[in-house]
Amino acid sequence: MSETGGVREVKSAARTVELLELLAARGDRPARLQELADELGVPRSSMYALLQTLISRGWVRTDVTGSLYGIGIHALLTGTSYLDSDPRVRVVRPYLDEASASLGETIHMGRLDGRGVAYLATRESHEYLRTISRVGRRLPAHVGALGKALLAERDDAELPEGPYEALTPNSHTGRESLAADLARVRERGYSVDREEGVLGIVGFGFALRYDSPAQDAISCSVPVARLTPEHEERIVAVMREIRARIEATATAHAAGGAPQWR
Repeated sequence: MSETGGVREVKSAARTVELLELLAARGDRPARLQELADELGVPRSSMYALLQTLISRGWVRTDVTGSLYGIGIHALLTGTSYLDSDPRVRVVRPYLDEASASLGETIHMGRLDGRGVAYLATRESHEYLRTISRVGRRLPAHVGALGKALLAERDDAELPEGPYEALTPNSHTGRESLAADLARVRERGYSVDREEGVLGIVGFGFALRYDSPAQDAISCSVPVARLTPEHEERIVAVMREIRARIEATATAHAAGGAPQWR
């Protein structure tokens, strides 16, 4: 049995979390009982009992036949509570509004989560609306402006060996090319994602250094068709200023006794 901070892991709790994470990762692809049992290496009878418990509490849902399983509504309610209670998100939100209004582009806030970045807040451009909100979703850190800004705050020795997942033909798939890109991020002070995560979109990412190493970042996403050299220069200037003001405000809140989550 594994240990965390010297405390033995509770097997039943770990299994419950693994199941919920598996169902969440499947998105709109519901799973059958045997699939879940096989994936987690759990006896079918034990998996069925766990699923029924979670269904009764709203964490898992099933179809009318009782044979397909997906993530339940309580996962959404808990995620919303996380966003509402997080002091960093509360600090950043007004500045995202300001950046979006000033630049007319989509602005994101994300947080490093293992090898990915979880999107915590987004202000959509009126010129370019996504059909699906990124809030609550997770993307690999190596393919986007948010992730690269945060990876650049860390030593390259922490980068995993490749090959990396490619979301577009421009995505980094090797450790060496990503490390070279991160060196440029450190030089200029912000990251640039030129159609690495989404074709047709360029992103500019700025780590928020109120933590060390930075856990959060903000970014500006722009359609390639609207990105002129002059617009790029303005984006960088505005986002740098917004970053500085966020960091100052977050530091003041921390000095006032706000919880510092880890």
